[in-house]
Amino acid sequence: MQIMLTLRYLGTHYCGYQVQPNGVSVQATVQDALEAIYQTRPGVVGCSRTDSGVHALGFQLTFFAPQTPRIDIDHLPSALNRFLPRDISVIAACIVPDSFHVRYDVAWKTYEYLIFNAPWRDPFWEGRAYHCLRKLDEVRMNEGAGLFLGEHDFAAFMASGSQVQNTVRVMYDATVRRQGEMVIFSVRGNGFLYHMVRNMAGTLMELSFGKCTKEQIVTALQSGGLQSKKFSMFTAPAHGLYLKEVQHVREEQTSTCL
Repeated sequence: MQIMLTLRYLGTHYCGYQVQPNGVSVQATVQDALEAIYQTRPGVVGCSRTDSGVHALGFQLTFFAPQTPRIDIDHLPSALNRFLPRDISVIAACIVPDSFHVRYDVAWKTYEYLIFNAPWRDPFWEGRAYHCLRKLDEVRMNEGAGLFLGEHDFAAFMASGSQVQNTVRVMYDATVRRQGEMVIFSVRGNGFLYHMVRNMAGTLMELSFGKCTKEQIVTALQSGGLQSKKFSMFTAPAHGLYLKEVQHVREEQTSTCL
């Protein structure tokens, strides 16, 4: 029986989602909790590989539950949360078909990047939003975000060292809005490259400061990365990034989990 868990976590104290040889990962921490319940260590598959310091509001992972002990699916979140640290919480669990793949059956993901934009420091957002002291022009940033919409080759917005061959992605929504001192970049697409959202957020901040133009962003999207160094691309720090939501192709399989 395959089970899908929906998690929320603060990534501050983790080396990312995926198991790493020299760090505490979200994946290993969840597996520890599963092992405490099932007395065996199930393999788990995540919907994404969030980096060190990145947070999640709706991360999903799957595992095949052992036949014993039998645990009611409605009680599984609370049972797991007894063994999880305070910065990770299972908020939902549901049974999915054995053929379902939590990563490859993704239809779209939504990320948000939070920028605390004030000349003063707010300790409540420390490690949970990027602090930008200079005044941001959210209207100009929102105009720039609109350039990401549609199908583009986002190679220029991918960090070096990635082995991905196909760098074409489709963005369905991309907006920037202000809520008080918080500027929020929200983007929804069918997939994302390594550091892509952080580079997009950083580029929009550079656009606000006049360090790049909308024309340069368009050129970067059209060049497939060949002209990506025409302007200085700022990679926004990891701690402002949140994986907000994941939707799968087979929508009916996840409806009971959310």
